[in-house]
Amino acid sequence: MPCFRCGARQTDPVRGASPWKRGVRADRQVLICPRCQAEHDWTAELDRCDACGSTVLTCRLGEVECRDCGHTREAVRDDERPGDLVPSGGAGPADAGLSQEVAAALSRVLKRGPIR
Repeated sequence: MPCFRCGARQTDPVRGASPWKRGVRADRQVLICPRCQAEHDWTAELDRCDACGSTVLTCRLGEVECRDCGHTREAVRDDERPGDLVPSGGAGPADAGLSQEVAAALSRVLKRGPIR
């Protein structure tokens, strides 16, 4: 999943906690890269809990849950909401060639020959 602001893809983490942050925007789970965290007020663009106003939300199995107060609600998703910075369906510059990268990685892991 790419960063919702710039489209950068998360790479394999080094040991320890990941510098990437998670949040919910337009009732979808999103990631925020370390660069966007440093350069922008990234929490201002995230959804907030209806009960307590926190941005510490998680979206799973069709529900949005606040990790601060435990309030849950049903996730309401439109196909594409206006204002999304990086389309969720791909087609962004960071997704160009992604399928080829995945195929090459699977070939390496499964020790197959080159993809033709």
